[in-house]
Amino acid sequence: MNFLSPLHPPLQLCLSSTLGGGRMHLPKEGEIVIPEMGFQISSPSMEKKPWIFKTIVDERDGILGMSLNLGKEVKEVKSFVGGGNKRMAGSLAGFLVLILAISICEAASIFQPISDSHRSAALDLFKPADGSFGSLEETYEALRTFEILGINKKPDVSTATCGTVSKALGSSSSTPKDLFDALRVNSILKCNINAEVFEGIISRLQAAVSGASSLLDFYYSVGSLGLIKDQTSKADLHLSDAEGIFRSIKALSQSDGRWRYSSNNPESSTFAAGIALEALARVVSLASSEVDQSMIGTVKNDILKLFDSIEKYDDGAFYFDEKVVNVPEHPGPLATSSSVVRGLTAFTTVATGSLNLPVDKILGLAKFFLGIGIPGDAKDFFNQIDSLACLESNSVSIPLILSLPSTVVSLTKKENLMVKVNTVLGSKAPPLTVKLVRAYSTSSKDTSIIENKELSFDPERVVYFLDALPDSVDVGSYIFVFKVVLHDSEHKDVYVTGTLTHVQIFMTGLVKIGNAEIAVLDNDLGSIETQRKLDLAGENAVSLSANHLQKLRLSFQLTTPCGSAFKPHQAFLKLRHETKVEHVFLMRNSGKKFEITLDFLGLVEKLFYLSGKYDIQLTVGDAVMENSLLSDIGYVELDLPEAPEKAPRPPPQVVDPYSRYGPKAEISHIFRAPEKRPPQELSLTFSGLILLPFIGFLIGLLRLGVNLKNFPTSSVPAAFAILFHVGIAAVLLLYVLFWLKLDLFTTLKTLSFLGVFLMFVGHRILSHLASASSKLKSA
Repeated sequence: MNFLSPLHPPLQLCLSSTLGGGRMHLPKEGEIVIPEMGFQISSPSMEKKPWIFKTIVDERDGILGMSLNLGKEVKEVKSFVGGGNKRMAGSLAGFLVLILAISICEAASIFQPISDSHRSAALDLFKPADGSFGSLEETYEALRTFEILGINKKPDVSTATCGTVSKALGSSSSTPKDLFDALRVNSILKCNINAEVFEGIISRLQAAVSGASSLLDFYYSVGSLGLIKDQTSKADLHLSDAEGIFRSIKALSQSDGRWRYSSNNPESSTFAAGIALEALARVVSLASSEVDQSMIGTVKNDILKLFDSIEKYDDGAFYFDEKVVNVPEHPGPLATSSSVVRGLTAFTTVATGSLNLPVDKILGLAKFFLGIGIPGDAKDFFNQIDSLACLESNSVSIPLILSLPSTVVSLTKKENLMVKVNTVLGSKAPPLTVKLVRAYSTSSKDTSIIENKELSFDPERVVYFLDALPDSVDVGSYIFVFKVVLHDSEHKDVYVTGTLTHVQIFMTGLVKIGNAEIAVLDNDLGSIETQRKLDLAGENAVSLSANHLQKLRLSFQLTTPCGSAFKPHQAFLKLRHETKVEHVFLMRNSGKKFEITLDFLGLVEKLFYLSGKYDIQLTVGDAVMENSLLSDIGYVELDLPEAPEKAPRPPPQVVDPYSRYGPKAEISHIFRAPEKRPPQELSLTFSGLILLPFIGFLIGLLRLGVNLKNFPTSSVPAAFAILFHVGIAAVLLLYVLFWLKLDLFTTLKTLSFLGVFLMFVGHRILSHLASASSKLKSA
């Protein structure tokens, strides 16, 4: 099966559930073991080079292995299910779910700035329907997202949306929230709104501010006034009692930095804190004179207290979470963190003086939003992008993100290790230097291979790169520790880079495979009966034969480019019977040599006493091994004894779901040849004969002297007579339509209505004729 999902290193194992009855635990870094399911996962890079799962053996039940090759040229997953373990084979679907869960957790730990992937996702998530994105709130979120990402080829919804905006602003029934959403949309679309409309809204909003009692009332009304001031030339638009409104909003704050939605609601909320900070920022901007600095300082202290409750992930990401649960729509960490960041940015923009927030928490918030990846929900996507835009423009500290285009370096191709430093939205960073503090192998943390190396800068590609690696660097996993140093001292007060950044790098290369041989041994003496040399890098077609009293031995050596012995994550031998029953055996490592000896006398029961031809396949793979192999060596013809009466039977073969549920074979139906038709002249002759009765009918009418003397002359009877004949003509036309295209039920339904109509008009005209006839006789 193919596995083409893009995955990003390094992998963080953040699973804490059970799967298929197997309880997961972490015996050492980078491994998950699920004993009940009989397999083990090793988790190096999944980006460019092969990623091979480590396997374990259960001598009774067999094994389940997974070979995941994600090289540049080949992206493929191969699975190997052991012979006797039905439970393990049945858990393969759950195992694939585990892979997907790991890839999600792993992708969440990578901090990459916003890229073109987000722009493509934005166009997919925000798609207009009937010229609109939906409500005005959803429209603003879509337009604001496009604006931040700089998407020029966005859907044009200005015509329909401006009409909705004008209607909302001109309606006296619009709530402060409706006005707020409409004004936010208008701030982007710049719709043509009359000045008289704004004048009427201002008076309504000022009255709403005076009578506001809840935090949301203040937020929408004051926010709308601020938007009107930004969109019009009314520089004299102010709040009459700005300090009083400021105190009213501040009265809803709590000692821990959180806020209440109203004085009647005792619950405090982190999400509400962000709303309150935005509202206070608008009050300050609408004040006719400077707000008391003591109140500004009090709010700054509230912000510091709020940041004391911030939570942290192990990867350095910080986030806010909502503590209140008894709310109609409980906001998650993304929405809550986004609310706080928007409020913080808005308040620090209008407040004078500095705010001594820990810069590592600002950087941690950036990592949190970037670590989400690309959300699949439009609301979450907007919260992510809008929050990152706030962080990029905030007056506290602008985060700089160190990222790597690739965490896999090929020693064979002599690739350079490259590093990028950008803002969260991918903009260029100020002049700086990237230093490699140290680099060490994950297997030897105390020994550094590189220390205090300054990376070179490529202005064309805007990347920092390491010129060359030491010759002692071999294939394997390494930890590189980077440090970003700003050139200008002024930038140190504007940007935050963090202290040290640890990145796991995988050095890959070609592993030499040598001294490979396969042999059949006598069971008693161990002497070699048949021996063949193998070229595992090429093609092999070995044919062997053995009985249950003999052994099969396979051995080879693996050497790294630096000449060291190499131990791959995965090395096992598979025997596949001609009945498609498979058996997998783990290769053992003894020093520099990998060797396995299969004693067929002890394996007859596991082999289900099946004699015949067994294909031999060798799998060797590792994340850092560029030439991982899946080699068909040949086959061995086994002669095993007859199975006892109570011997285990081979497991039923798995039915290929594609053959069961896939498309069936196409049925080619050949219609019989049409019958030979008569000559055209004969057909025309019979058609003419069919018309003869009609011609005879017309002649009979003329012979009988048919006339229209009895046709009613007065208006009402004449109308009924005409309708009667029209009805007769309609019935005849219905017969023609039935012959051409109508079905029986439609014809009968229509005929029922025509029959009632004909009965009515026919009865009236016949009554008239009978009355006229009686009058004529009496006269």
